[in-house]
Amino acid sequence: MTLTSREGQRVPDVTFKAREHGQWQELNTSDLFAGKTVVVFSLPGAFTPTCSTAHVPRYNELVSTFKANGVDDILCVSVNDAFVMEAWQRDQNALNLRFIPDGNGDFSRGMGMLVNKENLGFGDRSWRYSMLVKDGVVEKMFIEPDVEGDPFEVSDADTMLNYINADAVKPEYITMFSKEGCPHCARAKKLLNDRGLDFEEIQLGREVTTRSLRNVTGRASTPQIYIGSQHIGGADELEAYFQNR
Repeated sequence: MTLTSREGQRVPDVTFKAREHGQWQELNTSDLFAGKTVVVFSLPGAFTPTCSTAHVPRYNELVSTFKANGVDDILCVSVNDAFVMEAWQRDQNALNLRFIPDGNGDFSRGMGMLVNKENLGFGDRSWRYSMLVKDGVVEKMFIEPDVEGDPFEVSDADTMLNYINADAVKPEYITMFSKEGCPHCARAKKLLNDRGLDFEEIQLGREVTTRSLRNVTGRASTPQIYIGSQHIGGADELEAYFQNR
């Protein structure tokens, strides 16, 4: 298998039959790339392990950072049909990425990245790679090495962002452990929302118990808030954290 970079060349002229917001769309190459700076990452298949747990989530986490550094759109391309890609986008909660179904493999073939995965029962699929495209011309490609299996070493979001701007400031991620009906949790959420900060909320319940919370945080009360790797604590500590910044 020969995987050749297309840096300096135009992307293939292809029309994609996609579904966006529950409606059929015909998207051609010009619609997606003309006059824009676009990051593309292509992968073997929707709902597959590495694609769902690492490749898509990290690009999704860094959307705002990419856009702050001059990227207009981020496209996730896979040789899957439009219904599968639409369902996968919802499952990933990745509505700020564009999921592009290369159902017949025309784009991947034109990129020289269509590979045979019949041994997995997949048929023809895209090799895993990423690229930066400016006004339809490929500026940079990161192609995974031609080794057995499903390598994931260079097409990740952080590698692409570091190429675009090695000094780009990445967001600190906020996680809050909460409990339904907890007034202190409501106060903490308001503090975060008032500052326009995105956060992940994990509610105590069947799968996450107070025992789990104590093992992770050292405390059993809610809320318990992390910003990046720093354990802030409850609502009072969060308020003090913001006052001291």
